[in-house]
Amino acid sequence: MNFAYADPPYYGCGKKHYGAKHPDAGLWDSKKTHLGLIEKLTDEYPDGWALSLNPRDLAWQLPACPDDCRVGVWAKQFHQIRPTLVQYAWEPVIWRTTKKGNPTPMTRDWLECPPTMKKGLVGAKPAVFNRWVLNLLGYEEGDSVADLFPGTNGLQKVINQGCLL
Repeated sequence: MNFAYADPPYYGCGKKHYGAKHPDAGLWDSKKTHLGLIEKLTDEYPDGWALSLNPRDLAWQLPACPDDCRVGVWAKQFHQIRPTLVQYAWEPVIWRTTKKGNPTPMTRDWLECPPTMKKGLVGAKPAVFNRWVLNLLGYEEGDSVADLFPGTNGLQKVINQGCLL
């Protein structure tokens, strides 16, 4: 099986968070770029894929996804406090997979864990999150996963460990 995971700069945050290190980061401040990514994932990874995104962008990204996609929730045990009425303490993950059968281990469509801190890259995901995404896809040894935005290379590190939740 050939899967992909994408954790692009969230809409409107490309230049702000990554512009100094990545000159093309500003491309991700366009909805068209994000919608093009969904099309690429769907066309090039028919076995399955997962996409991390900001909760506020779910309303316009989900309709661009195939009907067999699902949405998972990463609930953060702590989060940045913002001057808003309601705090953003979760992130959606849109995913699809062609894997069938009884998964081992059983995987829920939600995960509660703390975010990473001081990993050197805004948005770096913790190892338990990366394991969860692999489990959502039904990843097994021998499958391949293209990490389209490797950042700190956390997904590959989890794969190299050879143990999923």
